[in-house]
Amino acid sequence: MMPWLLSVLGLVILLLAGDALVKGAVNLSLRVGIPALIVSLTIVAFGTSAPELLISVNAVLDDKPGLALGNVVGSNTANILMVLGVPAILSVLHTSECDTRKTYVFMLVASVLFIGLAFLGEFTLVSGLILLAALAFVLTDAFLEAGRHRSANAALALSEADGIEEVEGADPDMPWWQISVFLVLGLVGLPLGADLLVDNASIIARQYGVSDTVIGLTLVALGTSLPELATTVMAALRKQADVALGNVIGSNMFNLLAIIGITAVIGPIPVDPEFLRFDLWVMLAASLLIVPFVFFKQDIGRVWGVILTGLYVAYVVIVLS
Repeated sequence: MMPWLLSVLGLVILLLAGDALVKGAVNLSLRVGIPALIVSLTIVAFGTSAPELLISVNAVLDDKPGLALGNVVGSNTANILMVLGVPAILSVLHTSECDTRKTYVFMLVASVLFIGLAFLGEFTLVSGLILLAALAFVLTDAFLEAGRHRSANAALALSEADGIEEVEGADPDMPWWQISVFLVLGLVGLPLGADLLVDNASIIARQYGVSDTVIGLTLVALGTSLPELATTVMAALRKQADVALGNVIGSNMFNLLAIIGITAVIGPIPVDPEFLRFDLWVMLAASLLIVPFVFFKQDIGRVWGVILTGLYVAYVVIVLS
């Protein structure tokens, strides 16, 4: 039981430390004059992906690359099937009112690029730099798009104060000591939580005779998708389908380009042949399942919620078997 308890403890520490780091970094950045838009597109995005990043980096440094790759591929599959499926069961996601087409196309291109590099047999330094270059392109396009949108809608443009309020974890009145506490908790907690989770997840894998890859695809991936699930459930209950869909698409794109990109720069990530035969194609198929909701203005109703969730349960059963 101890490895399970320590794995859960590691996951809890990761999630709390990631949240603390986001709050501290956001408010530090705003205090020193970095615009709210830039903070939301960079610091918040990196901060909320910090648990996945730390797990992947630790896994590679500990010579458990299957755990690193399984975490990202499993998280992306869970984000589409479970993170959209469960909230849709609770409340219809009115995705017909959203326009996420451009970001969704970027995510599909990132998925195809990722799969293409995987078929080289290993994510190397060059592979990592290619993924990070794609990430830089996406972020640059987001900055330019935001600038064009604000210029074209000057009368409706948000004030800087409004922009700050929309940034996750922002509190313009947060004192310096509290910012420092959040930063310290985040910077200390993330590596501690990642180390606990990676080490004990590997022990569990050995106990049950499964590989680090399988644990990454299931236990670790499911755990690191919990923040996205919580965000999407709240967005669904508040009738904010654009937030729900945008959260999933953005998270998946960031996982592929940033997490594996940075991790591959630190150390090579060999690709288990099983990924090439099954898991990568499941990830891509799951991504293609939401085409009707992105391009044909359909809502994700409860029936679709049950279908998506059921497909995820079936996938986990197949992986574990």
